[in-house]
Amino acid sequence: MFSTILIILVVIIAAVLIYAATRPNDFVVTRTASIKAPPEAIFPLINDFGRWPTWSPYEKLDPNMKRTLSGAPSGKGAVYAWEGNGKAGKGRMEIVNSVPSSQVALKLDFEKPFRANNSVDFTLTPSGETTAVSWAMRGSRPFIAKLMGLFMNFDTLIGRDFEVGLANLKRNAEA
Repeated sequence: MFSTILIILVVIIAAVLIYAATRPNDFVVTRTASIKAPPEAIFPLINDFGRWPTWSPYEKLDPNMKRTLSGAPSGKGAVYAWEGNGKAGKGRMEIVNSVPSSQVALKLDFEKPFRANNSVDFTLTPSGETTAVSWAMRGSRPFIAKLMGLFMNFDTLIGRDFEVGLANLKRNAEA
């Protein structure tokens, strides 16, 4: 009886591992909000890391988080590094492309609680009196992330943060 249970358990574990290995190697999380403001009013809030505390949901993860701004004051070459508690972790982001009033692209590197290298894009698309602001993050998904993804929905977890951030950005830009 014990050997039958052990064999069934091994088969289940093997099936889960094989299924995880078949999951996509890359991920994309995207959220979009419609903001009643011109792109010129929204863009500076994204393009300047010094203004992120007014809207980024990640700024509130650790009130004692150490933040370091370096490089350019805004736009391409601006760098934001942080080190905080277990929830905030440690990492660095740099603006690698900045197209006035339409796009900001970031290189995002996490060190803690896990290592990851992702790209982030903010795209502003005007439409009449509103602007559609899209926040997207892309990256590779190593095997451990594929396995964790079977039990956790990263799109929902990260997407929820993006939705909060976009709502904050909307409040700031429309004020």
